[in-house]
Amino acid sequence: MIDSAQGYVQYNNTFIPQVWSTNLILSLYDATVLAYIANTDYEGEIKNQGDEVIIRQRPTININDYEKGGTLVHQRPEASTISLLIDKAKYFDFVLDNIDEHQTDIQLMSEFSDDASEQMKIEIDTDVLQTIYALPHASNQGIAAGVESGDIDLGAEGDPVELTKENILDTIIDSGTVLDEQNCPESDRFCIIPPWASGMIKKSDLKDASMTGDGTSALRSGRLGMIDRFTLYNSNNLYKYLDSSTYCWNIMCGHKMALTFAAQMTEMDTLKAESTFGKIVRGLNVYGFQVVKPEALATIYASKGTYT
Repeated sequence: MIDSAQGYVQYNNTFIPQVWSTNLILSLYDATVLAYIANTDYEGEIKNQGDEVIIRQRPTININDYEKGGTLVHQRPEASTISLLIDKAKYFDFVLDNIDEHQTDIQLMSEFSDDASEQMKIEIDTDVLQTIYALPHASNQGIAAGVESGDIDLGAEGDPVELTKENILDTIIDSGTVLDEQNCPESDRFCIIPPWASGMIKKSDLKDASMTGDGTSALRSGRLGMIDRFTLYNSNNLYKYLDSSTYCWNIMCGHKMALTFAAQMTEMDTLKAESTFGKIVRGLNVYGFQVVKPEALATIYASKGTYT
């Protein structure tokens, strides 16, 4: 209500009606990266929570020297297995009153469902990222990383890598070397960094984000561009840990073959509410994930150094 001069009678309650906007303020969502860092090779094989997919790994065949007249040594290959258990589930459930639905000029059910979908993706993305940081191969993490070199510092609890604009590129490239030593494919590599690290990269020797080789805006995927052979993604969902008095982040690098993910919306209902005049909208998403190739995953344990 606009203030009036002294002695002026306000008539706003009688003549000036409330006007409801036909637009909703858009929500701001965390970028989700799971779709870009995991394979979904086994997703078609699940139906319900509790389902288990047994994944067979290709065995390694021995190569032997041959001598004329020598006796051949037969190998009986054994394929080890990994279980992908669909043991996690998340749901949403909201009620939309019939009066609200009929009297508003906004498609509330569609708006609410869209938000539920985005929030579901963020919850699952966070669950995955804050679990897999501890699951790379032992030689792909720590202060003595590198299955061949054993002298690459990717940080460890109590001794994180302090990232600055001067060393952040070198550290990311070092993680690439760690993957190279594991014979990890060069295509489809990813690196997920927190927003402050993205800022450091833009202030580093690259000067601006366009020099990463990707002019596409980040949007909700968080995609920033490429450094070395990594596609960089920006995310607020990485695991953050208070190490003594310093916050540290687990920056994830790897290849899509490392992580498999499977999910299915097993329930999506619109029901008549029993306790009120309205509709219940609810959805159940069951999912599971597993690091099936730890050699193709690396963790940089980093603290935030000088930002300027």
